[in-house]
Amino acid sequence: MEAADVVVLGLGPAGASAAAQAARAGCKVIALDRKREAGVPVQCAELVPAMLPVEAGVVRQRIDSMRTFVEEDAPDPTPHFPGRMLDRAAFDASLVREALDAGADCRLGVVFKGFPAIKAKVVIGADGPRSLAGRAIGSVNRELVETRQVTVPLLRPHAATDVFLSAAIPGGYGWLFPKGEAANLGAGVSPSHKGRLKAIVSRLHRELLQEKRVGREVLSLTGGAIPVGGMVKPSGFVGEVLVLLAGDAAGLANPVTGAGIAAAVHSGRLAGQAAASGDYRAYEEELEDLYGAALERALRRRRELLDSKMQKSALRRGWIAYPEYWQ
Repeated sequence: MEAADVVVLGLGPAGASAAAQAARAGCKVIALDRKREAGVPVQCAELVPAMLPVEAGVVRQRIDSMRTFVEEDAPDPTPHFPGRMLDRAAFDASLVREALDAGADCRLGVVFKGFPAIKAKVVIGADGPRSLAGRAIGSVNRELVETRQVTVPLLRPHAATDVFLSAAIPGGYGWLFPKGEAANLGAGVSPSHKGRLKAIVSRLHRELLQEKRVGREVLSLTGGAIPVGGMVKPSGFVGEVLVLLAGDAAGLANPVTGAGIAAAVHSGRLAGQAAASGDYRAYEEELEDLYGAALERALRRRRELLDSKMQKSALRRGWIAYPEYWQ
């Protein structure tokens, strides 16, 4: 690899945002991703908060509320829960285009060979929950949730995110997120229960089929890991090379909801700025100020829930829709 000021590992939301920001600051940027096409395959439930600015063309549907189902109880509504369902592949592609337009050299279909091949002052690790950059500096996401998701036909319009909390979904939750004429139906569980994921998602699918809310056909299948252990140390050195972590690599996904796209975009931009300035301490402080308290609360609620053996009262206390979560 030829020399660069900044090498970015990963071209998801965090990496593409970092590459664009560093390039705008005048850095020579090379960004690598093993995927041959940005955002493909999709490994995401595709929901983002309404406050995240996105191009209109990548939005599949607007969300206005949330419904939470605790075991067999009637759903508890959260009337004001604004969000957007994305076409995640189109969203990722739009961010890569922004990075290219800013002057970053974005290379898809390239496998990272390790730090001996890197010739850069700064490496930004935006390479996901099992980040190689993070491993190189000893910042490893040690707590993960494993997920499985199918996309199915949606038989009637729906503008809410449905969340299913149950002891039968250990260490996570189930979801139905609508996106126009289809919906993402999935679940996440603690890694020790990964072998149950297929059955859990199939059971949710059968129940929604019986309610005539979704169709039988499975349009697509995906899955992956989400970091749920809170933020890891987001900077370090490999020799003289400064390494910054962003997005899931930095453990910024919410330990309760698994949401991480907005944090990935924002932390990527901050990492790009820090790479240009070299001020990694300011980067660490900014991440702590922005995400530290929320991640600590979510991590505490998650651990309380696991310790309770997923009791019904703990399911409510451990979910963002309920006042108990915020107390």
